[in-house]
Amino acid sequence: MTASAACAAALALAGGMAPSASATTDDPPPPDRIVIDVLTVNGSGCPAGTTAVATASDNTAFTVTYSNYLAQAGGDSRATDFRKNCQINLRVHVPQGFTYAIAGADYRGFAHLEDGASGLERANYYHQGMQQSTPVSHTIKGSFSDDWQFSDRTPVTELVFKPCGEDRNFNVNTELRVNKGSSDAAKTSFMAFDSTDGSVKTTYHFAWKRCNAPR
Repeated sequence: MTASAACAAALALAGGMAPSASATTDDPPPPDRIVIDVLTVNGSGCPAGTTAVATASDNTAFTVTYSNYLAQAGGDSRATDFRKNCQINLRVHVPQGFTYAIAGADYRGFAHLEDGASGLERANYYHQGMQQSTPVSHTIKGSFSDDWQFSDRTPVTELVFKPCGEDRNFNVNTELRVNKGSSDAAKTSFMAFDSTDGSVKTTYHFAWKRCNAPR
């Protein structure tokens, strides 16, 4: 069973900053390139070697691409295939004097859901040691066979910035579920985050601030 599709994760964040240095009003992205290191990738939806992370050339976003992230139910699916998940732990190297939050995320993929079946995409993200955002879920009901896309945005007042001057890893959690429901048990329904050609990506959008020196 194959599926072309793509990418991952979204949320509403809550909380605030409590760094020794502070961040001021909204600022444009830093001129120097940021670098993102993938520290760990764990989960049934992202086996080793099937996940890639890249930054936008203008520092406004980063993307995650999956190549083997598919949940399915019905047909000859195994009992564990109905749920797939992935947690990615990232180290985001930002130019000195800047800090960031995630302002929103765009999730894309492909689903084939028989009449009576349903699929669910759920995601959240957070800075290490800080309060996790509330997972945001989106559901598709069958019958459905097409690309899907969900976009989540965080209100400006709820943006959670990495504390200035502190090293904190960034975690991205995603999940796909398929419920065969009342659909024909002999037919397979699936929902995918993956993209065999790398053309479909999950995009996480940065919000940037300059850090003030501690007083």
